[in-house]
Parts: sequence; structure tokens; C-alpha cells
Amino acid sequence: MMAMNRSDHIDDDACYRALCSHDARFDGRFFTAVTSTGIYCRPVCRVRTPRRENCRFFAQAAQAEHAGFRPCLRCRPELAPMDRHWSTEDASAILLQQATLWLDDPLHWQDADGSMGERLAARLGVSDRHLRRVFEDRLGVSPLQYLLTRKLLTAKQLLADTDLPVTQIAGASGFASVRRFNAAFLDHYRLNPTQLRRASTTRDSDQGTAVRLGYRPPYDVVATLAFFRQRLIDGVAFVDDRLRLGQTLRMDIAGHSHRGWLVAEFDETRCQLVLRVSDSLREVLPQVIHRLRAALDLDADPASINAVLHGPFPAGDGLRVPGALDGFELAVRAVLGQQITVAAARTLAQRLVNRFGEPIDTPFAELTRLFPAPDVLAQAGSDALGELGIVKQRQAAIVALARGVSEQGLVLNGSADVPATITALKALPGIGDWTAQYIAMRALRWPDAFPAGDVALHKAMGVQALKHPAREAEAASLAWKPWRSYAVVRAWSAGQVASSSGASA
Repeated sequence: MMAMNRSDHIDDDACYRALCSHDARFDGRFFTAVTSTGIYCRPVCRVRTPRRENCRFFAQAAQAEHAGFRPCLRCRPELAPMDRHWSTEDASAILLQQATLWLDDPLHWQDADGSMGERLAARLGVSDRHLRRVFEDRLGVSPLQYLLTRKLLTAKQLLADTDLPVTQIAGASGFASVRRFNAAFLDHYRLNPTQLRRASTTRDSDQGTAVRLGYRPPYDVVATLAFFRQRLIDGVAFVDDRLRLGQTLRMDIAGHSHRGWLVAEFDETRCQLVLRVSDSLREVLPQVIHRLRAALDLDADPASINAVLHGPFPAGDGLRVPGALDGFELAVRAVLGQQITVAAARTLAQRLVNRFGEPIDTPFAELTRLFPAPDVLAQAGSDALGELGIVKQRQAAIVALARGVSEQGLVLNGSADVPATITALKALPGIGDWTAQYIAMRALRWPDAFPAGDVALHKAMGVQALKHPAREAEAASLAWKPWRSYAVVRAWSAGQVASSSGASA
């Protein structure tokens, strides 16, 4: 693969070669703005390739829009995977990645106003001025300009692919009023929102609303779905031979509980995923999209990851880190999976759902129940949990975890403060470093998590016979930074070993 610099520095000649090839591996890693048309496109756009002298290249869509370019209506930049540039040493890069992760989460878009930058800076422990300076130096845009592009592109997708009312799209995209929404569209795109409506949408009467999501190849779809199939809970999820993953979902947002289902089907020819959601989740569709992108690791950049891991794991170039639609569910299952096999952990999770899960009606016979809510498990008695075969130590861990989420605001998703969350998890009874790291890897979407105490990992790495295998595994893993989560998945896959700890969740 041709060399291409990351994030704030782009090799224009390399970008133009990638543009000419329409290579999906570069989708979302840069955008091409055409000076003769005022439009910016993805590298996979199939319009006639513009002349080199008419092209400008940007690492972020926000940069192209800030320069006055409008998104292409054909290739649709909103479908591109996000560009994640991870660093563990550069303080400014770490700050930028933490800030963009937070800004990318639609949960934080509601009531966004001029104080957004100040609130984000306070959360990151820096001044608003310093945060703006990092954004300007690295991206050439302010945090609010970056956020506005994210909101507008989300709204553009909802306008093009759904029949949601414009007023509802404005609210779902984080705009305080339809007036502000219309004004932003006119200012940036020189179009009324309704002009982006397509003649028809992919919505069916009983199969929900459909949208498309892009990803970069290579992607080992079969391996990812096999991972989920091995761990699925009957009634909560299914995986079938059509490369589909279906699941029930509860989303508690701003005091409102949304319950429904989703089905995601891979379209490998286009490097896309077709997502269908129930009518009950249409109001929070941006949040559903965000969660699914994280759960299926659609924003991973294989080129950057493989540059570090291809040597030690040459057969794992297409593997992703499977995440979770519900971070609380993943954390509970991580507790249940401590020191037992995959099959045993799945049995315990099934019992938990059968006892405490809420029934739900869906058009799919495989989807009939929701995973238990945090407030339900927070009140679960030891007798009821014990009857399911859950030992006392794990009973205490599950209840403490549920109370942490429902009562203390413990956040278990990709925009969480990872070090603080790991510390909070390890302070709970029955949760040690392995469990916290595993939750960080799959629920918090931290690419550099490493459950050093995992027995299957030790066997795959060949360190299980040593006196201090966890310490030796940790030392050996330093060569894989900042992609140790991906190295763990590749090691498990290469070893083909059923873990007696982490991989069972």
C-alpha cells in the first residue's frame, strides 16, 4: 500500500493516486475537494476523476467544509468511516483523539451551544483556549466547526435515507430548532434540507428504516460474525447465513427509554453495512448508528493497524475487535465469563436474560427479549442470582456494576474516560485488571487495552510456562502499541483456544 501521512499532514500526490484507483482502503482517510465544482468527495467516488490541478485534499470533512466545499450527493461523504489517528505519546494527538471521540457521540449533541467547547475542555482538564489551539493547529478548524460538520452530515444521511420529518431530523441531529437547522444547511450546503430528500427511501412497512454505513477493507466478516454467533443469547440476538447480525436494544437517553431491534447485513461488494432499525428507534437513529459502528468496529483503519501487527500476525489483517451495542451488557457478561468457558458463560447469560430480561415484540422470531436493565439487576437479590448458578463473588460484582451504571453514572462506551473508568471498575468488588481491560477493549473501544492475565493469550504467546506469565506478556505486548486490543484478537484467533477467562464473555 502506498505511503500516506496521517491526520494533519497529507501527501497530495499519494492521495491523487488513491483517488484514481478508487481504492476503498482509503475511504474516510482523506477527502478530495474539486475547485472547479466546489464539491468534495470520498476516494471511492465513481464520478469522472478530476484533473490533478483542480484537486485539494483534506484529512477531515470538516476541513473541506470550512474551506467552502459542499459534500458530493453521489458518493455521500457521510457514509465514509471515521478517521481514527491513535497515539500514546504525543500529548496533543491524545487530546485531539479524546475530544473528537466525545464530539462524534450523538449523545453529546443535544443542547449544543456556544458553551460546548468550554464544557468539553473542562472534561478534558484543559482550557478552552488550549483545546481550540490544538484543533486549529492539527485540523485547521475549531471544535464547534468540527461538531457542526458531524451534525450536518448526520442530518444529510437521515434526509436522504429515511422518511423522518424534518423537524425530527433537526432534533435528532442536535439542532435546538428547525430555524437553526435550516440556516446551517443553507449556509454550508446552499440547499434547503428538503432538497436532499430522495424520491424513495429503503423503508418497509414491517422491516424498519434502512441506512448504509461504510467500512474500510480488509474486513473478515465471517470471523466477526462467528465471534458473535458463539456468544449470542437466544431471544436477544441472532446471526444467520445471510451475513446478518440482529439484536434487541434498549437505549436510555435524556430520561427517555427507547426499546426496539436492529438488523445489520454486510454488503461486502460495496464495503458497506445495511442497517435496519425498528420504528421505535428511529427517533434516536444517530445514536444507534454510532453504537453499531463501534460494535462492529467499522471505523478501524487496517492500514495503520497492519503496519504494526502484520509481521507477528500475518493471517489477521482483516480481523476487528468485536464491540458491544450495550456496554453494560458486555460488562455483565465479562463478569459472568471470569475463569469459565465460552459455553458456560453463555449459559449463565441466557439464564440471566430468561429470569430478568424484558419481553419485546419484533418481526423476528429470534428476537424476543431485552437484556436486563441496570436498575433491574441493581435490585436483584443474591438468592435469585444464586439460583441461576452465579457464585457469590460474581453476584456482588454484577450488582455493584449495575448500581454504578444506574445510580452513579458509570459510562461504558467509547466516549468514556478510559483510565478513570478502568480505575472505577477495578474499585468494584469482584472486578480485577483482566475484567477491566476486557471491558475497555470491547465496550470502551480502547485500541490499546491488554488483559495481561488472560490464560488463552498466554498460551497463544507462548508464555504460560514462565514464572510470571502476565508480566512477561505485558512486556512482550509493548511492541504492539497502540494496537494491543487488535493483537489480542489476533492472538486468540491464531491460537484457536477457548479462553478460560477474557474471550468467554
